Amino acid sequence: MAHQAPYTLALDQGTSSSRSIVFDRLGTPVAMAQKELTQHYPQPGWVEHDALEIWRIQLATAREAIARAGLQPQDIHAIGITNQRETTVLWNRKTGLPVHHAIVWQDRRAEPVCAQLRSQGMAHTIQQKTGLLIDAYFSATKLQWLLDNVPNARAQAEAGELAFGTIDTWLMWNLTAGRAHATDVSNAARTMLFNVHSNQWDTELLQALRIPAAVLPTVHPSSHRYGDTDAALLGHSITIGGVAGDQQSALFGQACFAPGMAKNTYGTGCFMLMHCGTQFQTSHNGLLTTSAAQTTAQAQFALEGSVFVGGAVVQWLRDGLNAIQASGEVQALAQSVPDSGGVIVVPAFTGLGAPYWQPDARGCITGLTRGSTLAHIARASLESIAFQSAALLQAMAKDAHNHHTQAVSELRVDGGACVNDLLMQFQSDLLGIPVVRPAVTETTALGAAYLAGLTTGLYSSTEEIASLWRAERRFLPTMAPERAQKRMAAWEHAVRQATLPA
Repeated sequence: MAHQAPYTLALDQGTSSSRSIVFDRLGTPVAMAQKELTQHYPQPGWVEHDALEIWRIQLATAREAIARAGLQPQDIHAIGITNQRETTVLWNRKTGLPVHHAIVWQDRRAEPVCAQLRSQGMAHTIQQKTGLLIDAYFSATKLQWLLDNVPNARAQAEAGELAFGTIDTWLMWNLTAGRAHATDVSNAARTMLFNVHSNQWDTELLQALRIPAAVLPTVHPSSHRYGDTDAALLGHSITIGGVAGDQQSALFGQACFAPGMAKNTYGTGCFMLMHCGTQFQTSHNGLLTTSAAQTTAQAQFALEGSVFVGGAVVQWLRDGLNAIQASGEVQALAQSVPDSGGVIVVPAFTGLGAPYWQPDARGCITGLTRGSTLAHIARASLESIAFQSAALLQAMAKDAHNHHTQAVSELRVDGGACVNDLLMQFQSDLLGIPVVRPAVTETTALGAAYLAGLTTGLYSSTEEIASLWRAERRFLPTMAPERAQKRMAAWEHAVRQATLPA
């Protein structure tokens, strides 16, 4: 097919790999390059990345994607960056070298500090200011750990010699040869140090966590002219025009711009976000409030819920149970039986995320009979992804009702597991609303590309971007609402079995 120039380049730096995708003006992917990222596990519960490796392979994929597209660097109109959120890098401003490995969002080493903050009664203040629950997931306590545990780091930080950043900031610093030390609101909102009402770093939280303000990047809207790449890196200087954390970027790439519009990303875990417009909503149902990607200085919010084990349950079927040889075989195995035969799998391998927040829960299989087979377990495993996502959407619906805002009328989906038709149909059945899969499922990268294109005038407005969004397939509910309610009640019963005291 003929592609529409000009082009944008999205740098999509994820937890397990770095990717670069070239998009044409219509948002169609033209070329992609991807490289795996080394995972470091120095102790149980600790997860690290080498920040220099992240930079090296991200740059390599950018060069490769441009070459694969058969383009010259000057054909790229703008660069957008999207990234694994919360992962924390601290580096020396003079040398540009990290003082330690990056501490990844999954890392739990800062849990004792979080417990201390909770016991000091900080939970309410932090939720009101940042929209977040106190957790080692976020950047603040990771940064505090680095300042306290890397020799001389705190003194250097206070003297203004060190720079902190999430992965977007680290990539931008390197792309601009140290000229830009900046981030966007959607990444700043995941640090637990950022006041999402004023869009400023919060002095009270910085003091409570003993973080020197000198290390912090400048915060801009997600669509903003952040700077230009050093010409030597890609052969031509290109404007960096868009930055957003991966989940907010996917919400933008799915063209969910109005309150009540929601997307769910089915990856290793699942992330569901619902746009709330300009209204900050405190969740009373176990969700986080987060800054959505912003095109102006006006604050925009989203409710977010995360499922820890989504597509990872399929890897467990493959590697743990040897039920399948390859992940792609799961749909056929699950469809070899008409239903799960009453079997329910609760994949609480690492506890349960939103809306349950049960870190001590463990996986369980209920409803087994003499007639249960691997096929029933496979089907129940797939269904567990939909059950957990339905629980998230129900929590969002309760919050929306409490705040008198628009309820979700359809769910837009993306991520690896959204290609599974059986799963998407069951999701629609449970929710009782259409589940819509877009023509382009690379929505995380696409969101960053759109944000960058808005900045440089490639797109005139979010309305124009919304008009480019295309559905590939709509799954409509076929199950009676009473039946769906019964299935959800059975799921909730099984969840209670998973959270019994050991």
